[in-house]
Amino acid sequence: MLRLLLALCTALAAGGDGWKRPPPPIERVLLAAPPPIVTAVPGGDDLFLATPVQYPPLSDLAVPYMALAGRRIDPRNGAPWGASGYVGLATIDVQSGRRTDLALPEGARVLDWTFSADGRRLALAVRHDDAVRLYVSEDGSRPARIADLRVNLVLGGALRFMPDQRTLAVLARLEDGSNPPPEPAVPFGPFVSEASGASAASTYEARDLLRTSFDDQLFSWWANSRVVLVDTHSGKFRTIGQAGPLTDVRPSPDGKWLLVERLQGPWSHRTTWDQFATRFELWDLLGNPREAARRPMAENVPIHGVPEGPRDVHWQQNADATLAWTEALDGGDPARDAEHRDRLMVRSADLAEPARELFRAAHRIQSVSYGATGLVLVEQYERERRWRHVWTMDARFGSASAKPWFDLSVNDEYADPGRPLRERTADGRYLLVQDKDVLWFTGDGASPKGDRPFLDRRAIGASSATRVFRSAPDRYERFIGFAGDDRDRLLVRTESETSPPGVVVATVKGAVRTPAPGEPVLERTDERLYAGADPTPELRRIEQRIVTYQREDGVPLSFHLYLPPDHEPGKPLPTVVYAYPREFSDPATAGQVQGSDHTFLRLRGPSHLFYLLDGYAVLDQTAMPVLGDPDTAYDTFVDQLVMDARAAIAKAVEIGVTDPRHVGVIGHSHGGLMVATLLAHSDLFEAGVARSGAYNHTIRPFGYQNERRTLWEAQASYLAMSPVMFAPQLEEPILIVHGAADQNPGTIPFQSERLYDAVRGTGGTARLVMLPYEGHGYVARESVEHVLAEQLEWFDQYVK
Repeated sequence: MLRLLLALCTALAAGGDGWKRPPPPIERVLLAAPPPIVTAVPGGDDLFLATPVQYPPLSDLAVPYMALAGRRIDPRNGAPWGASGYVGLATIDVQSGRRTDLALPEGARVLDWTFSADGRRLALAVRHDDAVRLYVSEDGSRPARIADLRVNLVLGGALRFMPDQRTLAVLARLEDGSNPPPEPAVPFGPFVSEASGASAASTYEARDLLRTSFDDQLFSWWANSRVVLVDTHSGKFRTIGQAGPLTDVRPSPDGKWLLVERLQGPWSHRTTWDQFATRFELWDLLGNPREAARRPMAENVPIHGVPEGPRDVHWQQNADATLAWTEALDGGDPARDAEHRDRLMVRSADLAEPARELFRAAHRIQSVSYGATGLVLVEQYERERRWRHVWTMDARFGSASAKPWFDLSVNDEYADPGRPLRERTADGRYLLVQDKDVLWFTGDGASPKGDRPFLDRRAIGASSATRVFRSAPDRYERFIGFAGDDRDRLLVRTESETSPPGVVVATVKGAVRTPAPGEPVLERTDERLYAGADPTPELRRIEQRIVTYQREDGVPLSFHLYLPPDHEPGKPLPTVVYAYPREFSDPATAGQVQGSDHTFLRLRGPSHLFYLLDGYAVLDQTAMPVLGDPDTAYDTFVDQLVMDARAAIAKAVEIGVTDPRHVGVIGHSHGGLMVATLLAHSDLFEAGVARSGAYNHTIRPFGYQNERRTLWEAQASYLAMSPVMFAPQLEEPILIVHGAADQNPGTIPFQSERLYDAVRGTGGTARLVMLPYEGHGYVARESVEHVLAEQLEWFDQYVK
């Protein structure tokens, strides 16, 4: 399989016209130094900065990978294939502002990290050419490598601090000198698959699944891990328990037990590793195991359903050693009538008693959070209405104490109360941030004028909240943590159109007056802690604003308008429309504005916003809602999409920024489908760019995107949603781009190849660009530069 994948991408690389690059001014912006991600260290005494590796060379992706059960593995080191990682690690002391750089060996890339609860220790999974190694930094010291230990990230990996916050539990592969099994010169036999009575289930790209007995052997070897307990102070470690295909290890809150997840064979050739049968084991600290629960193989999960048996198995965070998990009561099938969909189960780690039901949910349980003194927060999702329900209860009394708190449409951004904050206690428990009977919530703060993120205090069960922080109206600001133990001192990420993202310590004193509902004026003083740089000052001349309007049937819509540098007011421009269609149940939520026009603009990847530097206006985040019953919304997808696009262009023309004779459309993934659909069913656009899309849904017969029906239940809809069937109507030029190694099950590269063949074969104008080694998104420098050049050339030729 490895040789086959290498040969496929090599052939594609050899069959093109060579790599292109965008014009120098655009390339300079593209390659500008990326900003670091900035997060608060547990405890709030430090910030942590990590700079992502931007645009790795294509040679990094050209390394042949092994595709095993949905995982792509770099055989040189066992790292996830294509993972670029981070460099340039640093911490900033909140009190003094002192910066400490954490140096790593040349060429090393950080793939994962975790801090101890007190923020003193940092554990890093670092990729080298030959292995993923474990490094530890203590009190800001230079990260030191733990010798002879290889972190195993094949099944996700685990770096978990024990409650003492000194010992680290790691899934690792020891340096034992063993090698993976050699590939046989002749296959053991043909690929054979058999089914009888199976139900509708999602389909996966065959090349990423296990197919042969040799694949099974390879998967078993690479997934094999040992649980290792590492003393992060001394660097000494010991292995415990039985090795095997382990996917996670989590210590109990009291530190006496380990919850270990172990995959159980035989391996499936029909689904990915995360659906394999799983045994949930409880180990003592010597590695002696006992089975706590078991989940069967999940090859036939219903469309949009969940597996039967335990899922989301975890430790109850406000108990010393109690397991909790969710189980489906409807067979995992959301289409089945059921009074209750799920139940929450608990079981003591001593396993003296069988598991007992703590709570029975009318809808699908999405998350469970824990607070002090037994508080449990359960969030449910109601599929029929696309509705969110939040309940509270006391774990000591279970369902008898359960009460509904609030519920709303998952699409109602304006009314969204946010998400409850969690924090790590001194012994590492993840508990809700709670002051007696008050919880803290943070959210995006969507409004008709754009997002204004907030921080609220909300009494448990109350319908209203006290606003502690809200982004300034002329900036985009977000709470990222508390500065130490003081709830009045907030760490806030702040930016504007002209100032790059930085972090301030904001001291707040609460609402002093409320001139209008939801608009408290807060007393606040800021101390700047970190200031970002602006490597692309030419982008500050770009104008951005949010524009609202209506569809012809009255549905409210919006887009984010960007105008090129030094645009002459009143002069219509060639225009690019970028969008991603979404489904809604009601017009009110479909038209809600999202995002902010006060963000600091930075262009990256093959972004459509680069068209701004070529003289185009850009309609970004253009609302393309599809309204209707969730079971049948796609029946009117095409008509609604055309209405959405027509309304956006009409508004852009009305405000004097768009020349309607020169409009192009671009989209990625589901947005790629949108592009082909609009070109086939309207005359609104002069050309389109469709990237990594799916264009023939008849080869995805068991549902796609949010479609709940099978092909045989909704043939007309599946055909209408397949623009390849309307290739003769694709009269406008279409540029089709796809990663040759696209791992997304719904957008296999074959989809773009067949759309191109259909348009070409029916006399249309099309260009196909297959990017060797790239996945669903494009990351290598050569690929990103080439896509940018292709996009600019295509619209310059056919739109401008």
